[in-house]
Amino acid sequence: MSDQTTAHREELLAVFDREMREFARPDGPGDRVERIGDVVRRNGAAHDWNGVVWSSPDLDAARADAAIAAQVAHCEEHGCDEFEWKLYGHDRPADLGDRLLAAGFEAEEPETLLVATVAELPTEVVLPDGVRLRTVRDEADVELMARAHEQAFGSDRPRLRQQVLARLKEDPDHFVGVLAMAGEEPVSSARMELYPDTGFAGLWGGGTVEAWRGRGVYRALIAFRTRIAAERGYRYLQVDATEDSRPILQRLGFTALTTTTPYIYRPAS
Repeated sequence: MSDQTTAHREELLAVFDREMREFARPDGPGDRVERIGDVVRRNGAAHDWNGVVWSSPDLDAARADAAIAAQVAHCEEHGCDEFEWKLYGHDRPADLGDRLLAAGFEAEEPETLLVATVAELPTEVVLPDGVRLRTVRDEADVELMARAHEQAFGSDRPRLRQQVLARLKEDPDHFVGVLAMAGEEPVSSARMELYPDTGFAGLWGGGTVEAWRGRGVYRALIAFRTRIAAERGYRYLQVDATEDSRPILQRLGFTALTTTTPYIYRPAS
């Protein structure tokens, strides 16, 4: 990796850490961002994402255990179904993941944090024959989105329905849902969260049903949302990518910055 490439990656990571983590803003109506000691956490309704988005780079071993215990107590006192500590590869101390596991958190599959400058990404939408894209507008569209997600990933996510419906109703200006339709059947779906006052928009979803994979649907969904982000004045796109989507995104111009691993705490029932 060249010095110029390394400097660009470090610059992007510093901007992301500052704008999206350390100085995170509320993500919509009902969302609260709190800085408690060495961490920044988000709190929302039961169907919203609740968890830690940032921890101090000065966090040492002794303070880490205290910070973890405080977040576990917060989750249990507020009756949340689950609470996530979003751990990034450069977070400290180096054994923070092990400490989370020891405190009762469960690690999910790690993903790669990728960021791209919107102006440097393609915005031409190229679709295979028989497929069209349209935005998610109502409850019926949300059901189609959930169906596409279930068929693509093999799992149902009831909370996804609740989250999307809430965003459409409460904060539609900062949310974009997209359906890829073959006739009347959804073959892929994706979302974009627009984070005001940060310059960042986040891309989520993008799973495609097996019969339509490898035909450019995923890339078309990226281009469609990139064009909207550009029209609305956003500078960066951010993705937490699986190993299936990471190579595609890097070919499109995204830069891999670090890993991100969800550590989930679920109170005993």
